[in-house]
Amino acid sequence: MENGSTVTNFILVALPLSFVSEIICFYLLFFIYLITLAGNSLIIVIIWKSHNLHIPMYFFIANLSFLEIWYTTTVLPKLLAILSYGKREISFWGCLMQCYFYFVLGSVELLFLAVMSFDRYMAICYPLRYTNFMNPRFCLVLVLGSWVGGFGGTIMQTILIIKLPFCNGNHIDHFYCDVEPLLKLACTDISFIKSINLSLSSLIVLGSLVCIIVSYSYIITAIHRLASSERKWKCFSTCASHLILVFIVYGSSLFLCMRSVRVSSMNLSQLSTVLTGVVTPLLNPFIYTLRNKQVKDELKQLAYSMCIHKANSL
Repeated sequence: MENGSTVTNFILVALPLSFVSEIICFYLLFFIYLITLAGNSLIIVIIWKSHNLHIPMYFFIANLSFLEIWYTTTVLPKLLAILSYGKREISFWGCLMQCYFYFVLGSVELLFLAVMSFDRYMAICYPLRYTNFMNPRFCLVLVLGSWVGGFGGTIMQTILIIKLPFCNGNHIDHFYCDVEPLLKLACTDISFIKSINLSLSSLIVLGSLVCIIVSYSYIITAIHRLASSERKWKCFSTCASHLILVFIVYGSSLFLCMRSVRVSSMNLSQLSTVLTGVVTPLLNPFIYTLRNKQVKDELKQLAYSMCIHKANSL
C-alpha cells in the first residue's frame, strides 16, 4: 500500500530547548524510562513467581504492567534520540506506526481499567460467586477482548491517514507523531477522518468510563451496607490503587478528546502526552506496590529468596 503523497519523512519540531535543558531532560527521561521498564517488569515477575498472586486482580495488573512497558516505549526512545542526537526526522511509515500504536495502547489501557473495575465489582458485590465467575478462561477472554478492541478500533482511521496527500510541509508540531498535528499537514478535506477520530476516542473513553462509574456505584453501595468499619476500609483499599490510575488516565484522555472539539494549545497537548505516556507508566508499579501489602510481602519474600540463593552459591 502506498501513501497518497510524495512525503517520505517528517520532522518533529517540538521541544525548542537550550543545550543545557536538553541534557537535563535527556538524563531525567532516560532515568524515568529505566525505572519504568524495571518497575513494571518487576511487577510481572512477582505476580508470575508467586502462587499467592495467581488470582484475577493480579492477572489484570500484570497485563497492565506489560502494556505500560510498550506504551512508554512508543514515545520515549524517539524523544531520547531527539534530545541526545537532535535526530528529529522520522520516516513516513515510522510516523504512522508510532501514531497507530500510541493510540492503540492508550485504548487498550482504558479498556483494561474498565475490566479491572468489573473485577472489583464482582469481588465486592458477589464474593461467593467471584471465584467461579472470574475463572481463568473468562479473565483471558476479557484481556484478549481488550487487546483486540484496541487494535481493531483504529485500523480504519490509520488506513485513511495512509492515503492522505501531505503537501503542507513535513514539520509536525509535537515530539511524537500525534494525529492532530499530522492531519494539519494534509492538503485535502480531513473532516471525515477527524469525525472518525473523535467518534472512536469518545466511544472508547466515555464507554469505558461509564463502565467504571457504574461498577463503582454498585461497589460504593455494597461497601456502605457493610456493618464493620474494618471491612469497609479493607474493601475500599482494594480499589484505591485502581482509582488513582483512573483519575490520572481519564483526566488526560478526556482532555485529549476535548482537544478535538475546541482549539487548544499544543503545549497542553504535549503535557497531556507526557502525563499519559511517561508519568502513568512510571507511577503504575509504585501505586501497586506501595499501596498493596500483599505485593509488598511477596516482593520481600522474593528478595529474601534471591539473597539466600546467592549466599548458598558463594
